[in-house]
Order: sequence, then structure tokens, then C-alpha cells
Amino acid sequence: MIGRFPILDISPVTYFGGEFIGAKAIPQEEITVGATIIREGHESFDAFVILIDPKGREVTRVAMREIWPKSARYEGKVRPTSQGVWKYYIEATAQNPGEFSKALTSVSDQYPIHVECERALVGSWYEFFPRSEGATKNSDGTITGGTFQSASKRIPAVAEMGFDVLYIPPIHPIGYAHRKGKNNSLQALPSDPGVPWGIGNTDGGHDAVNPELGTIKDFEDFLKVAKKNKIDVALDLALQCSPDHPWVKTNPEWFTKRADGTIAYAENPPKKYQDIYPINFDNDYPALFAEVHRIVKFWINKGVSIFRVDNPHTKPVHFWQELIAKVNSEFPDVVFLSEAFTNPPMMHSLGKAGFQQSYTYFTWRVTKQELVEYGREVSQHTSAFFRPNFWVNTPDILPFHLQSGNPAVFALRAVLAATMAPAWGMYAGYELYEHIPIAEGKEEYRDSEKYEIKVRDWSGAAKKGITLAPFVTQLNKIRRENIALQRLRNLYFHDTDSDQIIAYSKREGDNLILVVVNLDGLHVQETTIHWDMWALGLTQESFEVTDLLDNSIYNWGKDTFVRLDPARPYGKVAHIARVRIK
Repeated sequence: MIGRFPILDISPVTYFGGEFIGAKAIPQEEITVGATIIREGHESFDAFVILIDPKGREVTRVAMREIWPKSARYEGKVRPTSQGVWKYYIEATAQNPGEFSKALTSVSDQYPIHVECERALVGSWYEFFPRSEGATKNSDGTITGGTFQSASKRIPAVAEMGFDVLYIPPIHPIGYAHRKGKNNSLQALPSDPGVPWGIGNTDGGHDAVNPELGTIKDFEDFLKVAKKNKIDVALDLALQCSPDHPWVKTNPEWFTKRADGTIAYAENPPKKYQDIYPINFDNDYPALFAEVHRIVKFWINKGVSIFRVDNPHTKPVHFWQELIAKVNSEFPDVVFLSEAFTNPPMMHSLGKAGFQQSYTYFTWRVTKQELVEYGREVSQHTSAFFRPNFWVNTPDILPFHLQSGNPAVFALRAVLAATMAPAWGMYAGYELYEHIPIAEGKEEYRDSEKYEIKVRDWSGAAKKGITLAPFVTQLNKIRRENIALQRLRNLYFHDTDSDQIIAYSKREGDNLILVVVNLDGLHVQETTIHWDMWALGLTQESFEVTDLLDNSIYNWGKDTFVRLDPARPYGKVAHIARVRIK
């Protein structure tokens, strides 16, 4: 039943699995609560958002405003201050014209806000393969792979670039049966290291480390180096096995068998993974759940605080809902990132099921129209349940726009990822402009690191000046020093006269950042930007900005002319301007 004053279309509200689940937030993040509120006649009324803390206390009462005259749409902003399940409700009240002393009041239902740790929203991610860090090429052409000890020596450089999350692919023993060779060859040489996602051999499974990388103690020391450098380590959680995994013998019921009794290998058409067995969650679910939960806790107790989950969309959604809830009930600061490059309904369902973050389609959004549409989607339409992490590349994905190797394109994509979303990621080699595809028309790397060990000359590239690392360092410093860039829901796009230049703003309190990017990595582009002054929260006709990329100072106004030249190595591809608030 509706109340005396109908309170309708309340947001943020997410209904999933037969219940209202909490809108995602972190401490001190501003949440806009909206509702359509109506009453008969022409009498006025007041509307409020009431915020309730995890102990059930009403802590904030905020007046709502009508966002547009006669729209009947009201908004109020609340800001939870700590982790936990908060709630809010809306109250509309007016004086009864028939009884002066009596108020008429309608109250909505209460809706949850799930406030998680800051890392659930904010992070600068870097990915490397430990076996490649510190690897050396011998005089006979063979390669000696890196270890946890040698890889730990790379961590300070990652931290120096400003990254605060280090993601490493699976570190477990790798199977030998059907091991893949270079460039996904079905015939592996004895020297081929195997794909890290083909987990398990006689040395152990998901709770063991590859002896070629070192020991559990070596991994613990690796984590200590990361912690010393203020980096959180994200470990890959890939629930699949090589044919040599101990589970294949101890728990064959956990796998799907063909009619001839053999176990079916994994397929993601058109890709085939002959070296991997997928898990069947419909067979002995309780025991399988208990084992996965044990493994996750095992690594948490070693010091892992983030899990990047491989292909979660190929497992039941309810499994993730149960697992993440159970883990977070004991370890509320543990974060799960969904690697689900699949259809939007599944990606969104995984977010609703509990994943704190997700990979996104940003990697393939290139044009101004695509970026604007997708930016609005993730910042407004789905932000209650889906937190995006914008990756510029991955070991699996070399997008077409990078295949020219043009440094300006690498730079402008990094600007977009680092400023549009509060979490962004970069896979090692991006800063060296690695860009050779396996074949024309393919978005995969030639000589992919998934199948072989990479030997990279980081110091040589720095000495020659052929690295994007200084620019990336600058981007991460700007992100770290400007809280507006650490928020998702404040992304606002502004009109420009060119389809090659995109402009957007982010504001948090007095921290107002304006970003202008030339999407054309080859040519000078110029345009006039038409800033929406109301959206910026500015009343003056002109305002002073400092470009944080080169410390230039400009006087901009409602209509601002800009010119961006992407000359090599990465030229002036963007303005990231902080507005001086008077």
C-alpha cells in the first residue's frame, strides 16, 4: 500500500535473489538518494532522507530537493561514515489543512547500503608474472625463469609508478598433461613453462606454490616486500584444474565426464583449453564449497587480501554469493574482482552476488560516443551494484587501437582509464608499448606471456626514454592527490564541438577536476568545450585552472577553446585540470 503521500521509484534500490541487497558504498562516499513523491492538489510538503547506522541509530536527516520544478523527483545526499550495513528511508510530511496542529506523514520502507572497505572501490592495479620478473636469457638461448625472490625486486619499481595493487596470475604447480607451448601450440617443448591457469600436478594444487617460483616461505617474503611498499597483492583464484591436479584422483566426482568416462576439457568457443578441466558444481556441492572456502582462507592467512577471480561466469552465481558472503563475514576487508568478459546481465548479477569489482568493456570503448555512453552507464545506471575496474590491456587482450604501437594512444588510453574510474589496471609491457598481435584481425599478443617467460629490459628502456612509466607515475600521483578521481558516481560529461575530443568533470567537495582528452593519437585536434557550470557547481563566468600534467595555468570559462597535439612520444594528449575554487 502506498502512504498518504506516494513515495515511488526510490533509488538506489537493488532487488536480487528474493531480497533487497545493499547499494555499494565505501566510508565517506556520497550517495544520492532519489524518489518520486507526489500529493494531490497544490499544497507543498517537505521530504527527508534519514540515514541509519549499523547499530540502528538515526544519524543523519537530510532535506531533499526537487531536482526540477514540477518534476516531482526529489534528491538528498547521505554519506555513511564506516563499514557495515547501513539503511535509509524517506519521509514526506505536511501540515493537515483541516487540523493546523496535526501533520500528515508518509514513510517509505528501509533500504540497505552495504559499506565496504576503500579498496573495494579505489585502486591502481598492475599485473606481472613472477616467473618473468628477474628472468634472464642464457648464452645458449635458453631462459632462466624468475622466482618470488627475483620478482620481489621489481615491487619497488611498481610502487614507484604509483600502483597500490599488484595482481599476479596463478602461482600454483602447472600440469604436464596436454601442456600448451609457445603461442598456444598443442605441442609443448620440454622447456615450455606451461600456462599458469592449468593448475595442479604431483607437487600440489590450489594450496601449493610452483616449486619453480620458490617455496611458501618465499611467497610469504614476497608479500612482506609488497606490504613494505604499501602494495596489496591480488592473487588469482582460478577454479579449474589440469589433468594432473590431485583432485582428479581424489575427487573425480567434481568434474564432468563424457559418455566414454573421460573428463571433458574446458571450452570457451572458439577457444579450447585442452590443458584444463572445468569443475562441475552440481556434483557434491557441499564438499566442493568447503574445499574452496578452505583454500581462500589459506591464502588470506598468508597475507593475501584480494582475489582476482578467473572466469566467474562459468560457475554458478549462487556459489559466489555464498562464498563471498561467508568470507567477508570473517574478513570484511577482503576484495573479490570478477574477470567476467561476458554479457552484461551476467556481469551485473555477479556484482549483485557480492563481487566488489569487475573487469569491464572499457577496453573496447574507443569513440567519444562509446566512452560517454559507457561512462554514464557505470557511473550512474549500474553504480549501486557494479563497480568497474578499467583495464587498458590484459595478457589475453591486445585491443586493436594499441596495435599501431603509437605511444600517444597508449598515453591517452591510460588517461581515460585512470581518470574516468576510481579503479584502473595495466598489464606489464604496456609501458614499453608492446603491441604485436598474433595475427591480423586478432586481439591477442604474439609470443603471449601466458605460454612463455618474458625477458624485459626495464632499465634499458628507461635509459633510452622509450617507456611510458614516467607518465603513468604522474597519472597515479594525480589520482592519489585528488579525491574526486577516487569516486565513481561523480562523473559528468560536457559538450564539445569535436567528436575527437572528450571532456568530463569530477567533483568531491572543493576538489574539482576537469579532464579533456584528444582521442586521436595521430593528429592535432582543437575544439570549444561548453562546460555545464551548474554541474560544475560554479557561479563565476571564468575560473582559473592548473593543468596537473605540466603545471600550466589557464583562465577558462563557460566556453573554452583547447588544442591538443599528440606529437611523439606522447605529447599533449590531455588536460587534467584542477579548478581553483574561490
